[in-house]
Amino acid sequence: MFRQPKAVYAVAFACVVSFMGIGLVDPILPALAAQLDATPSQVTLLFTSYLVVTAVAMLGTNWVSSRLGAKRTLIAGLVVIVVFSALAGFSDTVGQVVGFRAGWGLGNALFIATSLAVIVASAAGGFAGAIVLYEAALGLGIATGPLLGGLLGEVSWRGPFFGVSALMAIALVATVVLLDPTPRPARPSSLSAPLKALRHRGLLTMSITALLYNWGFFTMMGFAPFPMGFSAMQLGLVFFGWGLLVAFFSVIGAPALQRRFGTAPALYGALSLFAVDLVVMAIGADVVPVLVATVIVSGAFIGINNTLTTQAVMLVAPVERPVASAAYGFVRFLGGGLAPFAAGKLAEAANVHVPFAVGAVAVVAGIAVLSTGHRLLAQADAGLDEAGHAATGHGPLDDVAGEVADEFGGAPAAIDSEVQADRARA
Repeated sequence: MFRQPKAVYAVAFACVVSFMGIGLVDPILPALAAQLDATPSQVTLLFTSYLVVTAVAMLGTNWVSSRLGAKRTLIAGLVVIVVFSALAGFSDTVGQVVGFRAGWGLGNALFIATSLAVIVASAAGGFAGAIVLYEAALGLGIATGPLLGGLLGEVSWRGPFFGVSALMAIALVATVVLLDPTPRPARPSSLSAPLKALRHRGLLTMSITALLYNWGFFTMMGFAPFPMGFSAMQLGLVFFGWGLLVAFFSVIGAPALQRRFGTAPALYGALSLFAVDLVVMAIGADVVPVLVATVIVSGAFIGINNTLTTQAVMLVAPVERPVASAAYGFVRFLGGGLAPFAAGKLAEAANVHVPFAVGAVAVVAGIAVLSTGHRLLAQADAGLDEAGHAATGHGPLDDVAGEVADEFGGAPAAIDSEVQADRARA
């Protein structure tokens, strides 16, 4: 992990900054609302525009990267992020910030779709070392994003946007200079394949489960900063604690639980605990210590759910891994994108308790949907396909930690050959 070519570290640094974007804007949401004379629902559109564009872009990222090649797609994504994050910092209205945040989402989708592919292709030490390095970047980015957002947000709400633009510009230059050209895949991806894949019951079941779970997840993430009444730095510290738990349980906790209990039981438990956490959040939404504690604790359940839900998709999907990842990402990010805006509207129409209660109901509905695919998950854990025959694709022998890449849109097609090569050597 620590003896890599310079090009690998350049891309890993860009990954850290990219993953920071997940929680970077959380600490500045109240400041944005106050200084731009906007309502909470208008400000939460920063999440909606970013995630909805990411969702739609997920359908086409494999199509683009299979034609341009990994390096060109990576550079295109970095350029888009640098430009649109800087434009967001120069904005004067909430509508402009929301629009430029959408452009940022497009760039992020292109970048994340190929970053793991580049690290795997360039890293020394094989597939395992590349995955560890990628996960280290992911964990560092998720945890430090809110903290950096809080620090820069104390100076100005524009600070986090300019900070990302500057850091990504450094990563862009390093990538252009240090990374060698990468070959294009031999077979280009089909643009319609992800939507066609949703006709398969297992993939559709897991995608809807993820959509409902993400409704609760992004209700918490997009709306919780408002009733806390904290400064940008205080919010940054709260979500820093949350991010640490997300990172730890995504990379370490989820694989351990999956090995101990199996995919379905571990998912039922994590989703149930997250629903209970949202219920407590709803009851104590006007009690700041309760809200802070439940937000931080939710990081553990979110980390487990993020990785295991994605692992479940790869277990039950009867299609190629990149197609399954794109289809799943499209559906689940729609739920994550719409939830924060809906939460703001519900709070304006009723009170601050209602959005979290609706989020809890959505997660419970997700458990109900997941239960309809229990047999498929049990078969997949046993290495069987939908028809009950021995599976030839991805199964329980795959390392669950590698699915963290897919959770954030990592290039699954690029690592499949590495997995197969490692198996052949073993």
